[in-house]
Amino acid sequence: MLSQTVGYAIRALTYLARMKDRPVLVREISEATNTPYAFLAKIINTLGRKQFVVTQRGIRGGISLARKPESITLCELCAALDDPLLNKRCILGMPDCSDKNGCPIHRFWKNHRKEEIEFLSKTTLADIATILDRQKRAQERKHKKNQ
Repeated sequence: MLSQTVGYAIRALTYLARMKDRPVLVREISEATNTPYAFLAKIINTLGRKQFVVTQRGIRGGISLARKPESITLCELCAALDDPLLNKRCILGMPDCSDKNGCPIHRFWKNHRKEEIEFLSKTTLADIATILDRQKRAQERKHKKNQ
């Protein structure tokens, strides 16, 4: 499972991806993605330092993606935000856990972690945005049908 920080970052950057390069205020992102404003502001600040987002000051200012959403993988966000999934330490916290001397769940966790990382490495913000757009259109069609 991804950390809450990475989850919020994915939601925020996916929102930006769906805005098609329009700068957006952190407050708008916070409200649209249901994330705490102060926490999101810190995450955005970190992502700015790591060159995932750019900020523009002024009347039409706000936050936008620094790169195309197709080029930003979820794994990159995990690395930028130090998600524990990418750490190779024992899930049970045993100091001597290794392939040769594994804890009771070492093999399961090693395989599961590998699959998660492969998925995150292949999945981009554009992929997530596309899925959310499809879901939104389906909800709109369902709503129109029920009226």
